Amino acid sequence: MAYNIELADRVREWLSHVNDITIEEKKMFGGLAFLVNDKMCINISHDNLMCRYNPEKEEEVAEKIGFLPMIMRGKQLKEYCYVEPIGFQKPEDFEYWMQICLEYNKIAKASKKK
Repeated sequence: MAYNIELADRVREWLSHVNDITIEEKKMFGGLAFLVNDKMCINISHDNLMCRYNPEKEEEVAEKIGFLPMIMRGKQLKEYCYVEPIGFQKPEDFEYWMQICLEYNKIAKASKKK
């Protein structure tokens, strides 16, 4: 399971300053997922962020530098994307992705428990 430890620490540090959330780290999607309030919010996959965002913002996020659609079984997975390091190098860009993920987390559906 390969993921960038420094990036995971950066996400962990950022989330630690958010009030009124519970955070669980879980190995998922071949990387490290950060579940916020029992819902997958953001994931570290190699050197990329994997973000979960409101699909209504598809056009906005698709225009961001570093955006890559998430493709599974030949189809684009709506509400998920990868962001290459160039897309979150600047603090304000990193903040954007973290905020958009947390914003959607409030209304996103939780996965069914097995």
